[in-house]
Amino acid sequence: MHKSDLHHYLRTARESLVWKLDGLSEYDVRRPLTPTGTNLLGLVKHLASVELGYFGDTFGHPHGESLPWFEDGAEVNADMWATPGESREQIIALYHRAWAHADATIEKLPLDAPGHVAWWPADRNPTSLHRVLVHVLAETHRHAGHADIVRELIDGAVGRQESDILPSDDRAWWSDYRERLEQAARQAG
Repeated sequence: MHKSDLHHYLRTARESLVWKLDGLSEYDVRRPLTPTGTNLLGLVKHLASVELGYFGDTFGHPHGESLPWFEDGAEVNADMWATPGESREQIIALYHRAWAHADATIEKLPLDAPGHVAWWPADRNPTSLHRVLVHVLAETHRHAGHADIVRELIDGAVGRQESDILPSDDRAWWSDYRERLEQAARQAG
């Protein structure tokens, strides 16, 4: 039951992240909207790489994918953005293949299955499927949160695919709300 709960939340985060690209132009899914260059398609590319590494290499389950952004001499942070030659469809397809690969590992192994994360410090790199699943779940949700903010900066779209948990969809309500927060911040500052 614990493994299926963790796996469910990982699947939900994956789907939410990819959903944030829906309806956007090629420019908008790629454009950097933070000083560090955070962009929607780069988040997807990064998380595809994360899942392939953690659920593949860590458990001796080779994925067979070509990840040139991790090869010697690759540009720093090359997994965080899409080159003009990498299409949205290619990156999303890579992420879907990473899901399938990760899901096979998760389904095959018990939570206490041992693994080895070569890029972690020596005192932490012996690990288990449980620890890796929690780690990747946390990282995926963290980046899905980044995607929420980036998408809102692009076109104001907010919310989650599976439910509407926002108090209002009225832009005037949000404008008034934001102004109240601004006033509270000024008074406190």
